[in-house]
Amino acid sequence: MRIRMALAVALMAAASSMTALAQHQHGHNHGHAASRGPDTRELVKFPPQLAEETLANMRDHLQALQQIQEHLGMGHGDVAAKIAETQLGMSSLGMHGAAEVSKYMPQGMQQAGSAMHRAASRFAIVAQDADVTGDMKPVFAALGEITAQCVGCHAGYRLK
Repeated sequence: MRIRMALAVALMAAASSMTALAQHQHGHNHGHAASRGPDTRELVKFPPQLAEETLANMRDHLQALQQIQEHLGMGHGDVAAKIAETQLGMSSLGMHGAAEVSKYMPQGMQQAGSAMHRAASRFAIVAQDADVTGDMKPVFAALGEITAQCVGCHAGYRLK
């Protein structure tokens, strides 16, 4: 129960932080669609097939994050760690065709992607450690590092 409560608090805090960051980067629009104005994110052009594959990979990343959170909520840090490393971490780069995709990304987008993959690998280690120590604070901080990279990249770039 304590772990679930901590997870809920951490996720609410992370969501609040991400919303604040996204709003700050988009002119303090307070999340209302009608007040957004033009999309000022940098447009990144990929070949059509590669754009579709990249968007599908991003949806896979979201699903992996959801599964990680679900397993953390059930107290399965070891499972969350495995998902993080195999689906988001550095060992997943080949599965996502990172070498091909990176050719079309501006440097900042490449850096955000690499930072997300490194953060996921760090998370995997932290989650495994927490299974031994019982200290979940570093786990939630590490999870926040992963999602911060996602939020930052999506706030700054869009695919065409």
